[in-house]
Amino acid sequence: MQKNAWREWLFAMALSSIGLLFLGQFRLLALTQEKSSPEAPKTAEKQFKNVQVLKDIPADQLIPTMQFIAASLGVECDFCHVEHEMQKDDKKPKLTARKMISMELVINKGHFNNEIEVTCYTCHRGSPHPVGTPILTAEALKPAQAMEEGSEAHPNLPTADQILDKYLAAVGGPTALMKIKTRIEKGNLEAGGMQFPIEVYSEAPDKRVSISHPQGGESVTAYNGQVGWLTMRNGLHMMTAAEREAARIDAELYFPARVKDLYKDYRVAPGEELDGHTTYMVSAKGQNLPALRMYFDQQSGLLLRLMRFAETPLGRNPTQIDYGDYRVIDDVKIPYRWTLTRPNGSFTIKVDQVQQNVPVDEKLFALPSHGPGQ
Repeated sequence: MQKNAWREWLFAMALSSIGLLFLGQFRLLALTQEKSSPEAPKTAEKQFKNVQVLKDIPADQLIPTMQFIAASLGVECDFCHVEHEMQKDDKKPKLTARKMISMELVINKGHFNNEIEVTCYTCHRGSPHPVGTPILTAEALKPAQAMEEGSEAHPNLPTADQILDKYLAAVGGPTALMKIKTRIEKGNLEAGGMQFPIEVYSEAPDKRVSISHPQGGESVTAYNGQVGWLTMRNGLHMMTAAEREAARIDAELYFPARVKDLYKDYRVAPGEELDGHTTYMVSAKGQNLPALRMYFDQQSGLLLRLMRFAETPLGRNPTQIDYGDYRVIDDVKIPYRWTLTRPNGSFTIKVDQVQQNVPVDEKLFALPSHGPGQ
């Protein structure tokens, strides 16, 4: 693949409004993925070549796990792997990585009751070399401290119910919100110095399709309330269970009203300042749902940042969405700009036009019949 074409492909992968695919990691690992029938055992050992340590994890967890490792060390796949021949053991870092993974698993099993407390990031902090000397700058300490937010009680803060009720009122209240049955948003997506048109189609309660138009061809990310998928010129990718749950959160047209039903376990803590706005941070946990951290403007009550965390056998992959430029349409306040950030990149969607309660073609929410290579 030529460099420009590869750059377009990476950008197309990033166009997913839910940010669920794996950018460079997906391409390189997919080259060694073996074809398997629906009846084949869905373990990493069976679906991929030369897996030696993480043999028994679900196959659909291997690529997110590799993504977590890459983000923790600040590297790309070719740091450990031979490009196009991922199964080879020619590189020393790959052999070292196996030892480190085994060490991490042993530590967590022996000292933390098999809970994931020690991870690659614990020592590496975004560097191929472990950090052995304490960091003195306050700015550098913030990421580590942020991961611990919500672990202590803060009795002088409002309750989660109070913050979430204010959020619902800020966007227009339940009556106005529930009147919206469909939403069509059109604008542009910006990433890596490039800009392409994008449309986002939503239908209550939880259907959403985004269609972007990079130079390499149309890219579609869809969730229809039951299954999710992404299609590009090189085929179709079906979302895993974890990806579907993240897509479900993004697709919730009534999220401000539904969040208290979806999640039951909340913690409130002081949030960081975002663009000059002081915030409350509400963390949420729910069964079979990604853990969330939501940052609400203390004055307006609006959601300024949402972070969700996808669990892997070695640690959690974070996704951050920053919302801005809230405007009122049909008595409901929605963001006209949002930026999605993951460890390996970010993109911004800026909306120019919004239509609500207009017909949306149901064919958009139908799973395509073609798959990769078909």
